[in-house]
Amino acid sequence: MWDSSGGRAGRRRRDSSGGRAGGWRRPRWDPSRVRWIAGGAGVLGSGDDYAMEHLQQLLDKAKGSAGRLLKFSVFYRNQHPEYFDFVRGECGGLMRPALKDISGSHGSPVNGKLHGVFFSCSTEFDTGLPPKDSPYGPQRFLIPAGHLLNPNISLYFADFYCMYTAYHYVVLVLAPVGSEGDTFCRSRLPMLDLASNPFLTYTAPQRPGEEPLFCHAIDVILEVIFTEPVSLDQGHVEQIRGHHQLMSLTTANAKKDPSCKVCNISVGR
Repeated sequence: MWDSSGGRAGRRRRDSSGGRAGGWRRPRWDPSRVRWIAGGAGVLGSGDDYAMEHLQQLLDKAKGSAGRLLKFSVFYRNQHPEYFDFVRGECGGLMRPALKDISGSHGSPVNGKLHGVFFSCSTEFDTGLPPKDSPYGPQRFLIPAGHLLNPNISLYFADFYCMYTAYHYVVLVLAPVGSEGDTFCRSRLPMLDLASNPFLTYTAPQRPGEEPLFCHAIDVILEVIFTEPVSLDQGHVEQIRGHHQLMSLTTANAKKDPSCKVCNISVGR
């Protein structure tokens, strides 16, 4: 089942929220690592990381695919009830960062190295609301956009990829200024201007009493990684009305299409 989150009218897209960085998994034993990992998220990618010049090439390509900006008001994270029960019972109500999986470009510096909590912000083109369907579970945590995107947050570009499909994913990192995540990203990823970039923007109120304006790109699917714990008290959990038994449509550890001319760069990864 496909949803139309963030795309042109009539284009069907998969919902990518909730099951990536920071996603809860029942632990499994990996004898090759001799340690517990969570759903494969601890398996490190192979090869060298992209240099900043390579990421800039990837960023330039992503800019050409972003499309226009659409207003939104919440970030969200889809999961199973067991995940939220675990967060409440074992984590004091905090969704804690987990290791980013190895999906996307092999050379992205965040793969297998950066910890974060994964969110989406894509909306349905016709309603401006989050999609009704989810491949990650029947419940959704929603948090006002201003809690994660504001002048105290650094925004970074981390990846641009596809998986043998016509639509593309852009991975962005939100890190509180001066945090460990901010320090990690500052020397490894291109920083984006919060108010002026083609993917995810924050516009400060222009007059007293006005609210900030938040916008996301509509022609790419944004995968947003927030590098600090997020409290359930900052938002609310609700039931998803549409289909949610769609795990085959997730992007966890998915490999990038090496033949795509839109999202591959000269280093070939």
